[in-house]
Amino acid sequence: MSTRSTPILSVLTEDLLIRVNEKLVQDSDRKTWRLVCKELHRVDSLTRKTLRVLHVEFLLTLLKNYTNLHTLDLSVCPRIDDWTISSLLHHVDHSIWARNLKCLNLSRANGLKFAGLEMLVGACKGLESVDVSYCCGFGDREAAAISGCGGLRELRMDKCLGVSDVGLAKIVVGCGRLERLSLKWCMEISDLGVELLCKKCLELKFLDVSYLKVTSESLRSIASLPKLEDLAMVGCPFVNDVGLQFLENGCPLLQKIDVARCDCVSSYGLSSLIGGHSDLLHIDAGHCFSEVSPSFVKCTQKLKNLNTIIIDGVRGSDTIFQTISSNCKSLIEIGLSKCGGVTNMGIIQLVSGCVNLKIINLTCCRSIADAAISAIANSCRNLLCLKLESCNMITEKSLEQLGLHCLLLEVLDLTDCCGINDRGLERLSRCSRLLCLKLGLCTNISDKGLFYIASNCSELHELDLYRCKNIGDGGLAALSSGCKKLRKLNLSYCIEVTDKGMKSLGYLEELSDLELRGLDKITSVGLTALVTRCKRLTYLDLKHCEKIDDSGFQVLAYYSRNLRQVLNRDFNLELLFLLKYLCFCMQIRKEKKC
Repeated sequence: MSTRSTPILSVLTEDLLIRVNEKLVQDSDRKTWRLVCKELHRVDSLTRKTLRVLHVEFLLTLLKNYTNLHTLDLSVCPRIDDWTISSLLHHVDHSIWARNLKCLNLSRANGLKFAGLEMLVGACKGLESVDVSYCCGFGDREAAAISGCGGLRELRMDKCLGVSDVGLAKIVVGCGRLERLSLKWCMEISDLGVELLCKKCLELKFLDVSYLKVTSESLRSIASLPKLEDLAMVGCPFVNDVGLQFLENGCPLLQKIDVARCDCVSSYGLSSLIGGHSDLLHIDAGHCFSEVSPSFVKCTQKLKNLNTIIIDGVRGSDTIFQTISSNCKSLIEIGLSKCGGVTNMGIIQLVSGCVNLKIINLTCCRSIADAAISAIANSCRNLLCLKLESCNMITEKSLEQLGLHCLLLEVLDLTDCCGINDRGLERLSRCSRLLCLKLGLCTNISDKGLFYIASNCSELHELDLYRCKNIGDGGLAALSSGCKKLRKLNLSYCIEVTDKGMKSLGYLEELSDLELRGLDKITSVGLTALVTRCKRLTYLDLKHCEKIDDSGFQVLAYYSRNLRQVLNRDFNLELLFLLKYLCFCMQIRKEKKC
C-alpha cells in the first residue's frame, strides 16, 4: 500500500487559492505567499490590484506579470521619463496591463514631460484618478496632455508650479466630470481659472485651492458649485470675511471647510458661513484668529452634527468649552494646539459632554495637568489619539489613568513632558494597541521604561526618543524583540547607544525611517550590522556620527537599495548614490550570469 501523500496544492482549486490570497492583508504575508511556489506566485499575479514600483528598471517585467492592475504607483520612481514610457509601451502590450487601470500615481515624476504623459494617457483610456503632485516642472502643455483623460474623476496637481489658468482651462474642458481636484501651491492660477473651473465642473465634491493667490472673488464662483462637500483653502492671504459671506448662501451640500492660516479671516466671517451651513461636519480654522467673537460662540450651538473642530492658536475660555460641550455631542476631534486660556476646568467641562472624542490635540497647552487628563481618560473611553507636547505639568498619574481607561489608544505624543518617568511608562504599557509613541526630550525615562513598552506594545510602528539621554543598548535590545513592526525610530542624541544597540536594531526588519544624529559612540561596525539586515530603510540621518567612515558608507550603499535620503554632514551624497547604483548593477549582472 502506497504511503505517498498527495500535495495539498493539487487538491485546491484556483478559485479557493484566490480566495485565500485575498485574505492576506500584510505586505509581508503576501510576499511569503509569492515565494512558496510558482503556482502561488501565479495566483498572486492574477489577483493583485495595486502595484507600487520601487525601481523603474523592473517596471517592464512587473507589468508583464501583473495584468489585472487597478492602481499603479510610480511615485517613488523619480527617474521615470519620456523614454521610459516610450520603451514601456513598445515592449509591453499595453492593451493587457492598461485595460483595467483606473488610478495612476506619478507624484514627483519630474523627468516626465508632455510627450511621455500624452503617450501614457493615450494608452490608459480608463483612468479615473491621476496624481501628478510635486511635478514642479509641469506646465500648461502637460496639463493639456492630462485633459485627454475624458473619464477622469480625481486629479491632484499639488505644486505643479508651471500650470496657469490656460492649463487649468484645458483640463476643465476635457475633464468635465471631475469630482475631486487639488490645486494646492499652483501659484499661477488666479480667480479667472477658478471661475472657469466652477462653470465647467459642476460635479465637483472636493476642491483644494490652498496657498493660491486667489481672492474672495474665487469664493463667489465656488459658491455656485451645487455638489461641493469639502473645501480647503489653507493659507490664502487674500481671502477675507466677504468671501465667506458668499459661501453662506451657496454650496448647499458643504460639510467640510478648512480656512487654516487665512490671515484675513476672522471669527465673524466664519460665523456667517456657519449661519448658512448648520450641518457642517468639519471646521478647521487653526491659526486664523486669536480671539473668538460672541457670535461664533453662539453659532456653535447650531452645529449639532459637528465631528471636528480645530481652532489652534485661539485664545480659549471655559465659556467656549462649555458651549461646545453642551451642543456638539457628536464631536470626535478637537484641536486646541497653542491655545491660550485652556485650563483644567475648561477641559473637564468639554469632555463631560463630548464623550465620543477620539482625537484631542493639546500641544503647548502648558496649564494642563493631571486633573484634565484624568477627566479625558474617564470620559473618552474610545480615545485613539492624544497630543500633549510640552504639557510639562502632567506626571505618571496621567499615564496611569490612560492605561486604565483608554485601552484603544493608538497615538500618544508626550514630547517634552518632563514629568514622565519609567513608572508612568509601566502604567501606559497597558495600552497594547499603541501605534505611535513620542517621548522626545523626556529625560527621566530609561531602558527600564522602554522595556515595559516593548513587552506589551507589540503593534508599535513609530517611536520617538529624541534626546532621551538615559536610553541605551539595553532598551534597544528590548525593542528589537518586542516591537517587530517598528517602522520609524528616532534615536538622535541618545548618547549611550553603541554598536551593540545597532546590532539589536538590525532585527527590526520593517524599519524604514531611522534617525541616529549625534550618536558619537557608533562606528562603521554598528552601521554594517544594521544595514545588512534592515533592507527596507528609505531614510537615514547620520549627521554628527563622527566615527562612521567610508567603509560604513560603502556597506550602506551596497545593501540599502531602497534608500531615498541620507543626511550626513561630511559625506558626498552624489558619490554615495553613484556607489549604490554601481553596486546594484553589479549584483544584477551577477544574478543574470547565474
